[in-house]
Amino acid sequence: MNSSRNTHLIITARLISDFGAFLNMVALATYVYVLSNSAISVAIFLASRVAGGILASLIGTPFYRRVSGRLPLIAFDLLRASVLGLLLILPVSQQALMLPVIAFGLGLGNSMFAIGLNSQLPNLIDSQHLLKANAWITSAASIAMVAGSLVAGLVVAAFGFEAVFALNAITYLLAALLIVPLRFRPAAAPVKPANQRGEWSALRQGLRSAPVLAAMLVVSMADTLGSAAHNVGFPIISKLLTPESASTTLGLMLVVWASGKLIGARIASRMKGSDNINLQRRFFYGVLLMSCGFIMMFQQQTLYGLLLFSLPAGLGDGFSEVGLMSRLQREPDHLRLPIFSFLTLLQMTGFGIGMLIAAPFYAWWTPGAVVLLFHGIPLGTLLLVKVLSLRRAQVRRSSPTPVP
Repeated sequence: MNSSRNTHLIITARLISDFGAFLNMVALATYVYVLSNSAISVAIFLASRVAGGILASLIGTPFYRRVSGRLPLIAFDLLRASVLGLLLILPVSQQALMLPVIAFGLGLGNSMFAIGLNSQLPNLIDSQHLLKANAWITSAASIAMVAGSLVAGLVVAAFGFEAVFALNAITYLLAALLIVPLRFRPAAAPVKPANQRGEWSALRQGLRSAPVLAAMLVVSMADTLGSAAHNVGFPIISKLLTPESASTTLGLMLVVWASGKLIGARIASRMKGSDNINLQRRFFYGVLLMSCGFIMMFQQQTLYGLLLFSLPAGLGDGFSEVGLMSRLQREPDHLRLPIFSFLTLLQMTGFGIGMLIAAPFYAWWTPGAVVLLFHGIPLGTLLLVKVLSLRRAQVRRSSPTPVP
């Protein structure tokens, strides 16, 4: 297995794949509204995409137990290209009915691809290079987000929606081609539970024996609620601060945030210490920095203040993502796949519920108050984790040392 070659292929494939994901995230949401002129249709579209991700989290573990390697990753890239191709061949009159199905297919394909790649990365890359590989993958996602968001608007304005959908389908085909040369290290054959309930039982036992991992997953879900709130609030704060150029402000804010995420990922990979405890600390401190950054962003009254605090929000995001992915990939084969499936379930449900809950608050409160409330949830969870950690340490110190 050529670890260096695999690393370059994976990073390039993720860059192209994530570029496609952000391309359709921007273009399709706009297209749904253009076709229907209905906010309810946009909500149904987004809910269908989240539902596809939730299904992926439930079926991901048994699926990848039976089918592993590069073939399923290629298949899910082809699935995403195919559902987008429907928009190029179906008449416009039928597209409105098919858009929720397309959204579901994209949500399913995106999440299944992520579960399969993240859980199998240790079988593609040597353990000593995993941290740097995760940092580059996070950096690639940041670059892809900026490029996809900007290109989507430019291509729609210049050539129309069909050109974006065609370009998007091509990105997934290119990503699939880059997966073809990957060479996987054979994974140790785990003891297979008799059914899906056995998988979740094994996961529960694994998390009980590693409470820090359970805490990381809980904090990750709490962070997803905060992320849902600030995603809803991005266009609102942009319009409040710069009514005449809200879209430009939103684009600048995303560019600065993504640049911060890229820098944070690079710093995280170069810091001394790659033990589990170091990765865990990077995750927790990253979430702390990110939530504080977003809270401060939404308190600003000027564009410059908004952009200034976008940077630490991005830095924290890069830190936390690299720490979380690298730490979870340290788990043994039989736990790694269900952990990534469970993480996807937590993130999808948290984001979906967060979007539904946060949206009405913007009608009642200021954006700063809403983001303070929802990003206060991960901050409160971090505080709770710290208190429980100190209590466990105190109990261990006060326990009598057994006599040999």
